[in-house]
Amino acid sequence: AKKRYLILLSAGACLALLFYLGGVELPAARRTRQDRSRNGYRPEQPWPHYSDPLHAFMTWDQTDSEDYDLHISPRQKRDVNRSVYRGKRCRMDSCFDFSLCQKNGFKVYVYPQQKGEKISESYQNILSTIEGSRFYTSDPEQACLFVLSLDTLDRDQLSPQYVHNLKTKVQSLPLWNDGRNHLIFNLYSGTWPDYTEDLGFEIGQAMLAKASIGAENFRPNFDVSIPLFSKEHPRTGGERGFLKYNTIPPFRKYMLVFKGKRYLTGIGSDTRNALYHVHNGEDVVLLTTCKHGKDWQKHKDARCDKDNAEYDK
Repeated sequence: AKKRYLILLSAGACLALLFYLGGVELPAARRTRQDRSRNGYRPEQPWPHYSDPLHAFMTWDQTDSEDYDLHISPRQKRDVNRSVYRGKRCRMDSCFDFSLCQKNGFKVYVYPQQKGEKISESYQNILSTIEGSRFYTSDPEQACLFVLSLDTLDRDQLSPQYVHNLKTKVQSLPLWNDGRNHLIFNLYSGTWPDYTEDLGFEIGQAMLAKASIGAENFRPNFDVSIPLFSKEHPRTGGERGFLKYNTIPPFRKYMLVFKGKRYLTGIGSDTRNALYHVHNGEDVVLLTTCKHGKDWQKHKDARCDKDNAEYDK
């Protein structure tokens, strides 16, 4: 009899604990809640779900900051790209105002450089080239296209050329207008190890001239794909080419040239490591070096010494 009473007492205690934690719901209570839901009733404070992840101990301002470095999952990375490129459906006929070009022709306005803003030599070369062209205008009223003076080339948070608080600076521009008729240049975006295409601000309806832009984010007939040039790249080219009208194949010394770092591991390693198959040293010259990162020698392969020697010539 004592055992039976002990078993009943234990069972009653377990049921009471389950009722207290909300793990078991009586049929009558379930019917009552369903009736209340049909009548539009909603509880003011729902019971917490203890399976939900704990929130980080930081304020909203900190999580919304562009300088917050967070390693994210592939799904979160896609969400970041969607938020950055919220104007993914932009095309020339929907996000570009041609009436500005019909007044004074195609004129490009470059924002005046703000005092104290750092700007890289590469981006300064881009702006100087635009300002030296026949399309440049110093009058924004005559402009058809607008180019930022804020350096947007390097959007890697680990880079010393990274411009902070760019989101606030761009949105405070009086002519920004959600990026309409603006062109943004970018070479690098995101940071290790995620390398998302987050520029740190929303480009809105602006056109994007970007290197290595993802196919899922590229807007056809609107964005511009540009090569990833080095910081030492000259502002103007060398001798004039030998490409002539109706000359097939073109009479040029080199058909394809590439010189850059060969990523031994990680993103882009498969492509860069396969370039030696195309290299012939004559009209196709593809030079790569393994000297990338501090621990490149740990991943060194049999071709590194030869590739490094040809690269350094």
